[in-house]
Amino acid sequence: MTSGARVRRTALAVGTALLLPLGVAQAAPAGDTTGARGIGDPYYPDYGNGGYDVDHYGIHITYKPKTDHLAGRTKITAHATQDLTRFDLDFVLPVSSVKVNGERATYTQGKHELVVTPRQALATGEEMTVDVAYAGKPSTVRSDGVRPWIRTDDGAAAVGEPEIAAWWYPANDHPRDKATYDVSVTVAKSLEVLGNGVLVSHDARNARRTWHWREAKPMAAYLAFFVAGQFDIERSRVDGLPVITAVASHGGREGRYAARDLRRTPSVLRFEAQQYGAYPFDAMGGVAPAADFGFALENQTRPVYTRGFWSTGSNIYVVVHENAHQWYGDSVSVHSWRDIWLNEGFASFTEWLWSEKHGEGTAKQLFRQYWRAYGRGNDMWKVKIGNPGAHNEFHYAVYDRGAMTLQALRTRIGNADFMAVMRDWAAQHQYGNGSIPEYIALAESVSGEDLGSFFDAWLYSDRRPAPTEANGFPPGFRSRVAATERSAVPASWSKIQHTHAVLARVEGR
Repeated sequence: MTSGARVRRTALAVGTALLLPLGVAQAAPAGDTTGARGIGDPYYPDYGNGGYDVDHYGIHITYKPKTDHLAGRTKITAHATQDLTRFDLDFVLPVSSVKVNGERATYTQGKHELVVTPRQALATGEEMTVDVAYAGKPSTVRSDGVRPWIRTDDGAAAVGEPEIAAWWYPANDHPRDKATYDVSVTVAKSLEVLGNGVLVSHDARNARRTWHWREAKPMAAYLAFFVAGQFDIERSRVDGLPVITAVASHGGREGRYAARDLRRTPSVLRFEAQQYGAYPFDAMGGVAPAADFGFALENQTRPVYTRGFWSTGSNIYVVVHENAHQWYGDSVSVHSWRDIWLNEGFASFTEWLWSEKHGEGTAKQLFRQYWRAYGRGNDMWKVKIGNPGAHNEFHYAVYDRGAMTLQALRTRIGNADFMAVMRDWAAQHQYGNGSIPEYIALAESVSGEDLGSFFDAWLYSDRRPAPTEANGFPPGFRSRVAATERSAVPASWSKIQHTHAVLARVEGR
């Protein structure tokens, strides 16, 4: 994502983080048949749920932009991970009926939780289907202090992080519970709908058209999206994969720049695949709706961008950033929201690699520039990016200090070991989850070095790291910085700064 803020380090036990199953919440106490109302995230206790694991979402939506009225029916295919007499879903719109395995279930609704009591108890390992019918106006609903639904000039964008799923479909809303998706959205025939993965069909009937999108790889709930409106859509195939990009019609100058940069998505992904391993999904593209909502999001296979990224001209760096998330954030998702550096720091550092590759400034030069620009008293050093705190995950420090951390690690352990760590992380956790302690353990294993004090300085200290070789600074760093105080700033610096400034507008909400 491009925005910012949240995290803190606890004595959490590295061992505890490694022992917890990554797809589900902690096991329920013996004899407890009530699914937990949260999956166990330390920042957001009510996010996600316990007692079951979702395999597939079948979502059917009818949406009317003029009234912001959304009517839906979602069929969830899951399996129980414990005996269940009751379980929760994360959902905020008014519900009209719930069925479990074809039988009507009773339910209650709170501000964020839909609590379901099936007619027949569910046994551990039993497959379950949950059908939920609902309707409402998403833009009018506020929960946990947020209202993420985005209305555009001609439609809507169901896009947000960490909250959005509950505003348009009931879900086990946490990155630990990934599933596959079929999403069908019916709108007026004059509108288009973009979503994740492969376009299965877009059939018209009378005055309406239904767009059916399918994502066949496991996906976190917040990464599922749809955007409805009037778009200029471009389709092609690259390396055997479908490429669909869409820019809001009548987008003006910003729209022209956006369309030009989004066409470069396949070349961006090829570059990133050279760094991190094969692209992990079956489609690619990007969407720029008719709104300036202040951020971009790495929606799986097809990021969504506010058009403000192109307010000053071309901006390939935001395309690089969001597509790097296809590896770090989408394929490998956080175990808990405090692990957000594994997403944002990694995507920001990829911008540095792009700059290096394209002659706009090396990662070493960018590292020096950031060091010069963010002095000892700067707020960036006060945020412990390894644990920034709830509602602070997208602070600019997670992006900028996060990228500096990776360049420092690259210097400390050498480029070959560093790139091996990055590729191994993407491969070992593909379609799953990972935590910062696990990443640290991998870096130490590959490099053969004890990196505890290094990561303490960069991730968990509220002070500027000392410019030592142990902390990943090149020999003679101080004198080099002094000698280059008046040297030319890397050409990519202002472009990356603009990108991150737009991104941080939302995260600091």
